Amino acid sequence: MKILLVQDTDWLTRNVHQHHHVGERLCARGHDLLVIDHDVLWRKHGNSKWELFSRRQVFHGISKALPSANVTVIRPGILRVPFLVYVSMFFTYGREISTQLRESPPDVIIGMYVLTSYLSLRASKRHGIPFVFEVLEPYSEMIPSAVLRPIGKLILKRVFREADRVVVINERLRQYAVGMGAHPETTCVIRAGIDFERFGSHVDGQAVRRQYGIAEHEKVLCFVGWLYHFSGLKELLAELAELGRDDLGIKVLIVGDGDAFEELQRMRTDLYLENYVTMTGKQPYEKIPEFLAASDICILPAYNNSIMRDIVPIKMYEYMAMGKPVIATKLPGIMNEFGPDNGVLWIERPEDALGKALLMIKEGTIEAHGKRAKHFVRDNDWGTVVDRSEEVLLDCTQFFENGARDKGIST
Repeated sequence: MKILLVQDTDWLTRNVHQHHHVGERLCARGHDLLVIDHDVLWRKHGNSKWELFSRRQVFHGISKALPSANVTVIRPGILRVPFLVYVSMFFTYGREISTQLRESPPDVIIGMYVLTSYLSLRASKRHGIPFVFEVLEPYSEMIPSAVLRPIGKLILKRVFREADRVVVINERLRQYAVGMGAHPETTCVIRAGIDFERFGSHVDGQAVRRQYGIAEHEKVLCFVGWLYHFSGLKELLAELAELGRDDLGIKVLIVGDGDAFEELQRMRTDLYLENYVTMTGKQPYEKIPEFLAASDICILPAYNNSIMRDIVPIKMYEYMAMGKPVIATKLPGIMNEFGPDNGVLWIERPEDALGKALLMIKEGTIEAHGKRAKHFVRDNDWGTVVDRSEEVLLDCTQFFENGARDKGIST
């Protein structure tokens, strides 16, 4: 099966997500995956020589989640001017998608996010190729510009309505998709998986603890991922400074980069937390299990806002596979997914994370909660997830070939 995946964000440098895992494992099964992506952070890093219009780039032999993967990524050129970048993408990405469908037609197109999904949907109709819309988060809430959000929502409603299949990663997102116009009969849930060869109790974190000066008696709270301003980490640092650093026996390990990185660094200095908070910056995906193994408790103290409300971050499964209890705010998506007494300890506000950790330490329940977490995710292997993804894609192409595009036909 030949698959074209098109997305509005960066396949190459952003954190590893479900589509990387599934896509690369489909390649390992003999399917052919071509990705068209977008350098969404072009304003922050750009090229060493600044260009008003970036050139089309092609990257071969890309692997993110699976070392043996061999993915080709095409990045069309863009006009590097705020807002006008989207106008330019309408033409450059539209042309690239049409070229690929004309010269090397895929069996199925997978769209992700907003603008490129709309362009892919239009092209799929013209060329008679099935279109699958993959939803990892509430895309209408992720549009950064408030001015463009209403337009984006209208575009998304059409994509949800006209997609041949919609795939979401949890039940809350299924409700979101149907509310945006997706047909319930052709919308299915395929949850995240875990690479148990990479994430598990067999991983040794002692080298990380030595590298960052973590004593044997100290308990480590770990956050991994993109540092949004609403991640709740600023509140955690403020609470750590307020409660008294020296007497707690706690260190905070923040692994990743993002919008709030510099502000968190300033807080770390201003609050005299240099010896208690370690910020590693972005780390290679293959190193993440070592950071988790070096930790005692993992945290997701994010705000309960429109972006976080319905998602289930893949890192939750990875935390739990490592046998780590997770402290998380009461986000409806993850509460629905993990429920009570399964290794996730719920808090009302980000400020409550430190107190919950101290209570676990005092009661000596870290290990017991970690065992519950590991037991809960024991069946979430990527093999099962990829089986289901492959089944949906093949089913979609077969129905399409037979002319059965009736939205009432269930997957």
